[in-house]
Amino acid sequence: MSEMPGPRAFDNAVPLGGAAAIGGLATLTPIGCVTAIAGASSRVLLDRAALEIIAQDPDPVVATAGQVGGQIKMRVGGIWLIANIRALALDPGSNEWVRADIDFLGEGDEERLTGKLYNFRRGVTRYPIPGGEVFPITTADLRQVYSAADVPHIQIGTVYPTRDVRAALYVDAMLGKHFALVGSTGTGKSTSAALILHRICELAPQGHVVMIDPHGEYAAAFRGTGAIFDVSNLAMPYWLMNFEEHCEVFLTSSGADRQLDADILAKCLLAARGKNRLGQEIAKLTVDAPIPYLLSDLTQFIQADMGKLDRAGDTAPYLRLKTKIDEIKADPRYSFMFSGMLVADTMTDFLARIFRMPGDGRPISIVDVSGVPSEITAVVVAVLSRMTFDYAIWSRNEPQRPILLVCEEAHRYIPSGRNERGSAVGRILSRIAKEGRKYGVSLGLITQRPSDLEEGVLSQCGTIIAMRLNNERDQAFVRAAMPEGARGFLDSIPALRNRECIVCGEGVAVPIRVSFDALDDDKRPASGDPLFSRLWRETGGEDGILQRTVQRWRAQGR
Repeated sequence: MSEMPGPRAFDNAVPLGGAAAIGGLATLTPIGCVTAIAGASSRVLLDRAALEIIAQDPDPVVATAGQVGGQIKMRVGGIWLIANIRALALDPGSNEWVRADIDFLGEGDEERLTGKLYNFRRGVTRYPIPGGEVFPITTADLRQVYSAADVPHIQIGTVYPTRDVRAALYVDAMLGKHFALVGSTGTGKSTSAALILHRICELAPQGHVVMIDPHGEYAAAFRGTGAIFDVSNLAMPYWLMNFEEHCEVFLTSSGADRQLDADILAKCLLAARGKNRLGQEIAKLTVDAPIPYLLSDLTQFIQADMGKLDRAGDTAPYLRLKTKIDEIKADPRYSFMFSGMLVADTMTDFLARIFRMPGDGRPISIVDVSGVPSEITAVVVAVLSRMTFDYAIWSRNEPQRPILLVCEEAHRYIPSGRNERGSAVGRILSRIAKEGRKYGVSLGLITQRPSDLEEGVLSQCGTIIAMRLNNERDQAFVRAAMPEGARGFLDSIPALRNRECIVCGEGVAVPIRVSFDALDDDKRPASGDPLFSRLWRETGGEDGILQRTVQRWRAQGR
């Protein structure tokens, strides 16, 4: 300890707000010194007396400089190094000192006359030497660190603990390498997602955004700025499904019987597609080609194949297929997809509606799948996701129109690999996560259970927006997906307030803690929690409520 500054080295320290000026140069007051340098992670000693002084500073950033999650700076030559405090512990050698483990975030140039920081950039090119002085960071410094004036960006809130430093997300970097928004139920996740999407739509009113909404929450938020689709107007043609998706809808068997049924379905589906004039014009038609066909033609081919002499011994697979197809045709809940009115070649019109081409100032499509029968919800999401990816692949020689696909409750569709067989929706979303950015498809995942996501999918997201997570397993999963430099911020995830988050990755210059902006009532999703104390005091009209509910229940309508 003999080489450290003495325990009274900072007795004359004063708050930075009251720093003396000498020849126009503000005197910066050190609060500690560097003791160990080890790449991204290093250690400094902070003087307790100096920390008590700066805690009273009127600048809230200076006041929190010595706390976990706070930032400090060090001068190396003509540059300032910015570091984040990850952990604090009392130094065993002296009660006057506090040991702090730090992670370097980036560096900026020092203005010679004033000592101010400017031209901040991520990463560190030079490191301080042990014994170098440590200074608190100021609001003015953070304004430079988080400045995004020359980069296309959206502002989502205020950087904690500042009062007026705006938090910006770099749109191109965030969307180009996917993003994830994670947080426990009740932390304001849906409202925060709506805020981010509103800001994106304001920045790009001719953009192309598709959001899968499993609970019908977001229609209320985007009724004025987006196109809302549900079972009443989605009109998704069944023939857009590829063979794998057909199997998930029409096959009811398992094991060896399932493979037999799939072989029969493949043969008859190809024949049904080939009967269409469009199919006859294609030299090498495949079973996956999105060619219109009639369900009645499909059942006729199944019937004809079953009637052949060599099939007389085993008709069970044919009967299973025919029965399931007839059942779906007759069920009114499936009419949004399997209606006889959806046999015309409307693929171009469907893509134009869903992908907002042109956007006409309403760049986002909200696809409400809450009214879709649960048996085929995953298939509907799979078709929408695959159409997005396939469009991007087959339009590579055209003027590029990138598409953002946002998936709420993502853990429902990309579950962790407990089921080896997986599902069509899980496979296509995983493929988009791995390959989508090459083709101009961006993926936004929103989930309250990140640990239930397929392993590796979260790590494909270049930007992670983490709200409060109460589950320890979820915290560990997010921590593993975040870069090393964000470790100090990650420790504060369980202590975040509602509508606060930690943002790290490609979409920000350095990891930041953000307090989200408030949204107007007409832009908020319908995701508020019921107020039991108030609603349980209301009474009257129960007979009418029950009658109307039972009527909708029986009609399977909403």
